[in-house]
Amino acid sequence: MEEFKKQQEATLAENARKVKELATLEIGRWMKEADFSDSATKILVEYSKQVMKLGKLLFELLSEALGLKLTHLNDIDCSEGLLVLGHYYPACPQPELTIGTSKQADNTFMTVLLQDNIGGLQVLHQNKWIDVPHVPGALVVNIGDLVQLISNDRFKSVEHRVLANHRGPRVSVASFFSTGMLPSTKLYGPIKELLSEDNPPKYRETTVRDYVAYFNEKGLDGTSALSHFKV
Repeated sequence: MEEFKKQQEATLAENARKVKELATLEIGRWMKEADFSDSATKILVEYSKQVMKLGKLLFELLSEALGLKLTHLNDIDCSEGLLVLGHYYPACPQPELTIGTSKQADNTFMTVLLQDNIGGLQVLHQNKWIDVPHVPGALVVNIGDLVQLISNDRFKSVEHRVLANHRGPRVSVASFFSTGMLPSTKLYGPIKELLSEDNPPKYRETTVRDYVAYFNEKGLDGTSALSHFKV
């Protein structure tokens, strides 16, 4: 059974990588060809605008919590890029024999998730998997790898997974704050104002694009991509 699950995780990781690559291509094509008069498209565009506003506010709160200028994280473009993806998990007749999404952390600055009432999302806390229940009207916010990197581990990226469920379908909308699809050469490393002799940099600088490329190449193997960028 364990070997079967390991094979499934490896297959899911490879499929997830291919889906993200295809999604990137399709989103670019959709943006060129989409009819923005369509009602569903209008809703998506408006939702994206509101998530962007929320993201800027959240990055202000994170900046303040780090003791930085309120606009610091927005000034270094943490809220510059947004990728919105819809997830659809059909009901599974034998959820104990499969995995919805294996353990991972997001290769983003931050993720804002809208989930339905089916359930299945879990976060890893003190080596225990904790359910994240649906709360009507609430959004789930995850810190991503890139905020852990630039905060020099002051904030920690959230490891999470999604369990298969005999109820369903489960539908969610994930909004990823990342500039990984933009042709930017901007380097990100631990913020200098947070460093000292007692708190030296734990990570080397990288572009978002290079981080995302390594994350996708590594796949969802249960380990953190951050380890590759440690000094």
